[in-house]
Amino acid sequence: MAELDPALLSAEGMLAAFARQQLTPLDVLQAITERIARLNPSLNAFAILNPHALEAAGDSTSRWRAGRPIGILDGVPCTVKDLVDLAGFPTRRGSRTTSPDQAPDDAPMVAGLKAAGAVILGKTTTTEFGWKSPGDCPLHGITRNPWNPAYTTGGSSAGAGAAGAAGFGPLHIGTDAGGSVRIPAAWCGLVGLKPTYGRIPQWPSSAFASVSCAGPMTRTVRDAALMLSAMARWDLRDPFCLPDDPRDWLVGIEAGVAGLTVGVLSSPGFDAPVDPDGIDAVERAAELLADAGAYVEQVQADLPDTSTAFGRVWGAALARVVANTPSQLVGLLDPGIREVASTLDGMTAIEFMDAEAMRAAAGHAMARLHQRFDLVLCPTVPAGPPLADAPTIDPVRALWTQWAPWTFTFNLTRQPAISVPMGPRSDGLPNSVQIAAAQFRDDLVLRAARAIELAQPFTIPDLG
Repeated sequence: MAELDPALLSAEGMLAAFARQQLTPLDVLQAITERIARLNPSLNAFAILNPHALEAAGDSTSRWRAGRPIGILDGVPCTVKDLVDLAGFPTRRGSRTTSPDQAPDDAPMVAGLKAAGAVILGKTTTTEFGWKSPGDCPLHGITRNPWNPAYTTGGSSAGAGAAGAAGFGPLHIGTDAGGSVRIPAAWCGLVGLKPTYGRIPQWPSSAFASVSCAGPMTRTVRDAALMLSAMARWDLRDPFCLPDDPRDWLVGIEAGVAGLTVGVLSSPGFDAPVDPDGIDAVERAAELLADAGAYVEQVQADLPDTSTAFGRVWGAALARVVANTPSQLVGLLDPGIREVASTLDGMTAIEFMDAEAMRAAAGHAMARLHQRFDLVLCPTVPAGPPLADAPTIDPVRALWTQWAPWTFTFNLTRQPAISVPMGPRSDGLPNSVQIAAAQFRDDLVLRAARAIELAQPFTIPDLG
């Protein structure tokens, strides 16, 4: 069909076209491959492309012609962040200190996507070991925002953000230890879901295993739910993953928010900044949810200083990265990693356990809040994206002033949280809001995000 642009279809749109024999997975892959060849040199979304994608798309095309798709994503292109193992490819983690050897096995979430029939396009760029929000790393350089290449995509799922906004397929794996799915989603105009901790199994574990989640980065809320259905399957390799719940996360997503209670969160436990565009987005989202029948009011949670708690978790993790790097390679690490490690290293066991106690207190406070409110609404990011070429200055302070002040609390509390586009900022770059729910209520954040999406649709940039 001439009116269809295969590269820009949603995953659901692709599947519908495959079922009607209007398009094949090979048609879609060709359109996306041409788009990557044209646009990626200026964006730098990929760490490596998959030379076997053509074969996988061909196999899927044969299955659709025979009327025998193997799963819910058969033939749909997907990317894998380079913190996640993809069998036959190296997992470099954005670092010059890591091995170029091929990973022998797929990570659990990749196995789930392949079992559902997804076609893996390649691996996307990440900040080194996923440590920061600006989207650059020593190994692959700077990844740029398709809305305006002068600006960063955000990180650490930098390439996934660029790929989603540029139309390099509809489905992208991100990982999120303090906001690394939601921040690039916010700055690139995507939907970014950090599910309940353990919902999507992970192995090998990341540097931030106690707070890290994997999640979908997509152009629509329904695609995020579809992708979650394939990724969220129990895997014995991850000792912390939830029991298997083979549900279809699209079920109930159109139920709306009528009768739900929404608390607009004024503080994540400390004086987190937000600019006028972010405030406007939250106010408009609150109005949209109220118009859809939700009960909305301002709330305060009795949270401890989550910036202190997360700073200790972050600092200990990066100090461990440096300590485990061979001494002759430490100089190859991102200087910011070494700066954070040297600044926050040296805490006593008691101080670290105090941080764990604060994390538990934060989780308790949010659980108590959710006795009154089904959902929490707040900003995703404090401001728009910084310039892509800007140096990283004082990363310890930047963490809770410029990067992740509104996102890392939900990593500490292990709740589901989603970033939803909210139209343009005053400078034309994407705006967003964040919605969280109680642990295990991923269905509610998807419902609320879908209600906002229906009320205020948002598109990716027109790159031709």
